[in-house]
Amino acid sequence: MKIALWTIGKPHEPYVKAGVEEFTKRLGRYFQAEWQIIPVPRNAASLPEPEQKKREGELILDLLRPEDYLVALDERGKSLSSEGLANFLQQRATESTRQIVFLIGGAFGIDAAVLKRAQLQWSLSALTFPHQLVRLLLAEQLYRACTILRNEKYHHK
Repeated sequence: MKIALWTIGKPHEPYVKAGVEEFTKRLGRYFQAEWQIIPVPRNAASLPEPEQKKREGELILDLLRPEDYLVALDERGKSLSSEGLANFLQQRATESTRQIVFLIGGAFGIDAAVLKRAQLQWSLSALTFPHQLVRLLLAEQLYRACTILRNEKYHHK
């Protein structure tokens, strides 16, 4: 199974880049994992918020393949514990999912059409985080879930 980590925006900022790369590398011991940074649409700053979200959504939907399992990170999504995330990954692997796409939306969130396409809407927290930190949190939590599945020492409960 492949894990695709998609985000709308700019490349990783230096203050998170090393951490994102480290946890993505660790995650790679369990699943093939790769980041795709989707640039903000042209003239986005001059667009009204709904139009910007719509254009970002169109880009995402064009990139998705029909068989991709889409997990949209959304503040109104389902909460998962680290163990719950591990169980989710195990279930996807058991069902022979070829690729899970974890999507971090743009500055204004994720378009309704993309949320509708998502098989899971997942909330990392009730807190609001900067997009750059969400990248690091996502990579770390996926790595943690994998260590839970293998009963390795990283996760302590």
